[in-house]
Amino acid sequence: MSRTTAPLSDSACRSAKPADRAYKLFDGDGLYLLVQPNGRKGWRLRYVKPDGREGLTSFGNYPIVGLADARRKRLEVKRMLADGIDPIGAKNQAKTDALIKGRTFESVALDWHTEMSAKWAPDYSKTVMSRLKTHLFPLIGARAIVDLDTHDLMRPLEAIKKRGTIDIALRVQNYLQSIMREAKRLRLITVNPAYDLEGSIKASRVVHRPALSLSRLPELQERIDTYKGRALTRLTVLLSLHVFVRSSELRFARWSEFDLKRGVWEIPDTRPALEGVPFSTRGTKMAGDIHLVPLSPQAVALLEQIQAITGKFDLVFAGDTKSWKPMSENTVNSALRKMGYDTKTEICGHGFRSMACSALIESGLWTDTAIERQMSHKERNNVRAAYIHKAEFIEERRLIMNWWSRYLEANQQKHVSPREFANQTGANVSRLNAKRGATE
Repeated sequence: MSRTTAPLSDSACRSAKPADRAYKLFDGDGLYLLVQPNGRKGWRLRYVKPDGREGLTSFGNYPIVGLADARRKRLEVKRMLADGIDPIGAKNQAKTDALIKGRTFESVALDWHTEMSAKWAPDYSKTVMSRLKTHLFPLIGARAIVDLDTHDLMRPLEAIKKRGTIDIALRVQNYLQSIMREAKRLRLITVNPAYDLEGSIKASRVVHRPALSLSRLPELQERIDTYKGRALTRLTVLLSLHVFVRSSELRFARWSEFDLKRGVWEIPDTRPALEGVPFSTRGTKMAGDIHLVPLSPQAVALLEQIQAITGKFDLVFAGDTKSWKPMSENTVNSALRKMGYDTKTEICGHGFRSMACSALIESGLWTDTAIERQMSHKERNNVRAAYIHKAEFIEERRLIMNWWSRYLEANQQKHVSPREFANQTGANVSRLNAKRGATE
């Protein structure tokens, strides 16, 4: 015969004194008051779960939760157990549901952005945030993330596509997929609706920057020489042709990066910011690295002429009216248009890189690795990249830059193909290869 327990009285609960050890005052049906040594009294209920395991739940502290309240909560638990519901599981699920309902897409996206920004460059972090605020938050930011489906996620992407900015749509799609993966990892959603976005946007056909054929080099150089605009602009276009670096690498250059005596330009991966100038911290695209540009005598001579104009400023290519700001990103292309070129179909400033690369490859004089390194292309093979970073191929690259400048000079009056010019100037390379072979 099971032992019966006399029900508690409110006075017994109130008068219970703390002891050296915690003790229990039982009310029956698993309910008891636990009296702690510090005097705190809390209600506990021991019960058997629907699966047969033992469970324990709490109802709060006495006297905030009185005896009558504790008995009422016990009755609620008994009713749930009768319906096959585990009260602890139901309580945890209720907390989870409340958490999920309180998490909007915007709140999850902002947390994701904060975490990812630790891995991103500051400018890129700002760009991503701008796209989130422009394209995603107005349409789905206030929605509960658990309620979003694939159709909802397609809405901002379709709006971007209608504006014709396919590249931006693809990037925003990547953000959505990453954000929703994070939401699933946090158990805010059980199914990732962004998974089915894959393939919904077709990447536009890659359009390469226009570049003149090498046979038109004499014409190009004549037009540059006879350009009637600002002297600094003409020198900038000509220098860009000789060093074939990227636009941002050129525009944001500081005089402190140049050593004209040694004939070298060191482009950092990040530059000091210029107040009021977007993206002015951009340097080389090779993150965490310095891009070395050996300067040919012809390039040094051009820089000395530029120095006579802007040498008193920090910026090499200072603006016409505001010397603390660089010249416009459209300066080179605008000059080319004034020279009579269509910068969308014939030649643009970036096209100088293609022309130089084509000539270097066609000459047959240089290793692919040295050309790639001088083009500042990031090596995707990590082991190979570590070796390239250490070796730099600087000796061969200096010969490359000298050869390119002399090739330009050879093409001032009439066209000479890279192969023809290589046959005239291959001796230095032969000596370099012989030297390299002797040390290997």
